[in-house]
Amino acid sequence: MSPVSGLKNIIGLEVVLASASPRRHALLKGLDIPCKVIVPVDIPEIFPESLAVRDIPGYLAKAKADANMHHISENQVLLTADTVVLFGNRLIQKPANREEAVEMLTALSGKEHEVLTGVCLRSSQKEICFTSETLVQFSPLTTQEINYYLDAYKPYDKAGAYGIQEWIGFVAIEHIEGSFYNVMGLPIHQVYSSLKAFNNK
Repeated sequence: MSPVSGLKNIIGLEVVLASASPRRHALLKGLDIPCKVIVPVDIPEIFPESLAVRDIPGYLAKAKADANMHHISENQVLLTADTVVLFGNRLIQKPANREEAVEMLTALSGKEHEVLTGVCLRSSQKEICFTSETLVQFSPLTTQEINYYLDAYKPYDKAGAYGIQEWIGFVAIEHIEGSFYNVMGLPIHQVYSSLKAFNNK
């Protein structure tokens, strides 16, 4: 029996990741379980105004699952996720342009913020959803540093306009409380434990 076959027996299902994020692709691949990636149905990231801010990533992860359920078969489980940055009571998603990215990083500079990722695991019969939270402390950033990072890495597909695994994470993140991988976009240890529970639910 190959190692991957052994893990298939632990999980019991093939995971189908509906995400365009290369970070989520890499993190899921690191679990060494049967999985495949599909191009997700694109949905607008909108939510009811009455929704509590901490419930937003979970709501959007479920909405993505609703839109992509037609991709999976009986022996598969769909995985969808959404990551946001919470700065005080302000919700920060992906920057629309450079101006927004500069504004986001300037606001986060020298301060603490939270990264929230909502995850939804769903088959034709079962569902497990959760939200993971990580506290991140930034050191102060100069205008030159912000401009260099945006020019070199163009983080416009990332919540909060930064990737913790990139240059800015090396030089400007003082400490975190919680999952490092959650800040990348997928709390992979919780995904794995939930997949085991999913199989035994």
